Amino acid sequence: MSITRNNHYVPQWYQEGFFEPGRSSLAYVDTTPDRKVLADGRVITQRGAWDSTPTSLAFRQKDLYSTFFGTSVNDEIERRLFGDVDARGSQAVRAFIGTDIGEWHDHFQDFFEFLDIQKLRTPKGLDWLKAQYPNLTQNELMFEMQGIRMLHCAIWVGGVREIVSAEDSDVKFITSDHPVTIYNHAVPPTDGACAYPLDPGIALRGSQTLYPMDRDHCLILTNLEYAKDPRTDPLQKRTFARNYRQSITKIDSLIRERRLTAQEVAEINFIVKKRARRYIGGGRKEWLYPERTVTCSWSELRKTLMPSELGLHHFGGEIFVKFESGDVHYQDEFGRTEKQREFLIKRPPDKPLRPGDYCGCGRGRSFKECCQSKPDALRPAWNEKSIRERNLMLQNAIVNVLELKSGKDWAQIRRELTDEKISKIYSLYEGLWPLETDLLALLPKPDGEPRAVYTGSIHPSSITDFALAAPLYFGELILVHPFVHPGIIKKDMSPTGDPKSYRQEFLKTILFFLNVMPLVDLGLINLIPDPCDFDFNLRQQMMSMARARAPRFDPKQDPRLLKTIEEDNRRGIMLMPPDAMRRQLRKLKPDLIEEEIEAVMRASMRMREDDPLSVLQEGSLEGGKDGGQMSMFKLAPNFEMTMYLAQATGACIVTDSPFRWKEVQGAIRRYKAATSGLAPLVIGIERSKFAFPQSATDVVAAALSKTGAGYPDLLRDLFKYLSNLEERGARPNREAQLVSRFAKMHAAAQLGFKKAGVPVREGRISCVFPPGGMQDNTVNRLLLMSSSERHISNVPMGFFIQPADAPLR
Repeated sequence: MSITRNNHYVPQWYQEGFFEPGRSSLAYVDTTPDRKVLADGRVITQRGAWDSTPTSLAFRQKDLYSTFFGTSVNDEIERRLFGDVDARGSQAVRAFIGTDIGEWHDHFQDFFEFLDIQKLRTPKGLDWLKAQYPNLTQNELMFEMQGIRMLHCAIWVGGVREIVSAEDSDVKFITSDHPVTIYNHAVPPTDGACAYPLDPGIALRGSQTLYPMDRDHCLILTNLEYAKDPRTDPLQKRTFARNYRQSITKIDSLIRERRLTAQEVAEINFIVKKRARRYIGGGRKEWLYPERTVTCSWSELRKTLMPSELGLHHFGGEIFVKFESGDVHYQDEFGRTEKQREFLIKRPPDKPLRPGDYCGCGRGRSFKECCQSKPDALRPAWNEKSIRERNLMLQNAIVNVLELKSGKDWAQIRRELTDEKISKIYSLYEGLWPLETDLLALLPKPDGEPRAVYTGSIHPSSITDFALAAPLYFGELILVHPFVHPGIIKKDMSPTGDPKSYRQEFLKTILFFLNVMPLVDLGLINLIPDPCDFDFNLRQQMMSMARARAPRFDPKQDPRLLKTIEEDNRRGIMLMPPDAMRRQLRKLKPDLIEEEIEAVMRASMRMREDDPLSVLQEGSLEGGKDGGQMSMFKLAPNFEMTMYLAQATGACIVTDSPFRWKEVQGAIRRYKAATSGLAPLVIGIERSKFAFPQSATDVVAAALSKTGAGYPDLLRDLFKYLSNLEERGARPNREAQLVSRFAKMHAAAQLGFKKAGVPVREGRISCVFPPGGMQDNTVNRLLLMSSSERHISNVPMGFFIQPADAPLR
């Protein structure tokens, strides 16, 4: 079988739809023809226009989809993937050119799948995909192209669908080498957001998707909010802009009344040409120069693309579907399956904030020290309660439900803890975090502030070792919430449906939460839910990637973690019913007499009383619904989510887990700890000891007194330096300055911790500053799937904290 190496990125069957009657070729224009330098120095421009070009020669490129294995060339992507896509796509496009509603139903999904892959498979689409990764080989590019298929389908299906006609026009539609064209009236071709190979984001409210289907028909897809109110901010994302989700839509909702004039067709052709990479084609040569007749500005072109108001009644509104089981599915006009929670909505300020005003992002700072200097794109959302504000709301609820201000000690609170209280607090958490929360909108962006993502054991007895005081060294610490979200667990197994099974887990969760809340309130810790709680596709992809890595976790490699697990197991044994515990003791120690057994039982009760994480409430020994207690081990977030969060927020990575540290080191693209100029900094940090205060009160006091305040500033500058290292090259003077700053600052800062006289734990910090950063293609793919637009392409640095007496790793 011969190998196909000349790849058509615009199918030949599609090109045929633009033939003039009686012809079998296209007029074809190269908008940037090659230039040739002659022997005498003259430069001539190659031919750039053809009156008759066969489809076999148009819109093709050699080895665009080929994969290479040594000297072997493989064309399976062209033959198998695009062979199938084009076969189904050709039927789908013809179905929607026609008016048979039954055909629309049969080919609806295929149509949007084809549009999505058509946008990505062109040279411009593939160049865009390459730009989302630091460095892809051709084989990796083909793999990633398949990995993000159907990226835009949910957004398109949730908008207004219109097919306009050129049947009454003397001018017909043309096509291009990037036929799925994006237009936003606020983003002209000269704007940086349109710099090749970029297009305005499809999820932006004012973005419209154009696809010339043949010479007489053009599809226009418009976001619903913009179609209903053209005055809306065109650069703001549409409501619920989630790329991968299940959605219900009315397939036969399609506007197709408009028949365009020759001038209106030329205006659409003008947009298509402006957003092309290089080549355009059409039935006649004169149609390929729409700029000769289009005189209006880029923003004025939107008038031609706006759908008819009379047709908008087909779109939007709420959908209720009742199934045979009696269950009812609800969906609003944006695809959300939950009603908005009014108590989470914030009204943006009516007038500009003054520097001293409370910042609208809800991080607890003044506008001047928070968002004033940041562009809107780098600010967390202002129109809903922030992560910090939701945590404070949860804290207030816990204080009220558990009566923490009543003067009762912790032992009494544990005894009086009821299943109703557990269920109520988990319900409150679920209410604060709807499953369709856009967490990326609430997270900080890569804004230059010192920030770190912590990954490690989410347990109250281990978090105080190093993570609690880590913000003193690394700046804002992003920490995963201890609460499990009831909405992602089957009802009869969730903490709201079976609270008795969560008695032990609840105590761990509450103590962890209350311990870190003073730092959350101060802005030192950003306590966030698991991003996977709100995106089923993200969770599915993340778990699939983790399974593919097949990491082998052995608690024995981490003595601190092993101790925590053993303590939890001991608490589980102490929860056994008395008779069962007596039987177990007799089995383990057959020589014990009854008096000795009872002494052990009494000692066990005293241990439970003294252990703040042990359950004391009445009936606790009965266990949950199935006679047991839920015990969750959380080493979170996992590797993929750690990288995901670090890239999304512009943060470094901090861990105290040896297992996670090995995974982080494995993400270094070209393993090298640092440049030669920064090697002394690595040595200086790794040979130093760092004091970690052991209580939240002491950490807050250190932060307010600015003890060790120089560390976050140093790491912020180091982060910025490493982020641009490959593009700019090493700067020895700058590296020497960073080394010197640490040496001068460290001794003074540690003396400050010593003078404070508070309990501390000494630790050592290992670090990596790889010139190429830490990066994994699977993580960049997850960010693309999540519609992240402001993330960094790799993580410049990572840190591992371990006890001072532990051997360096």
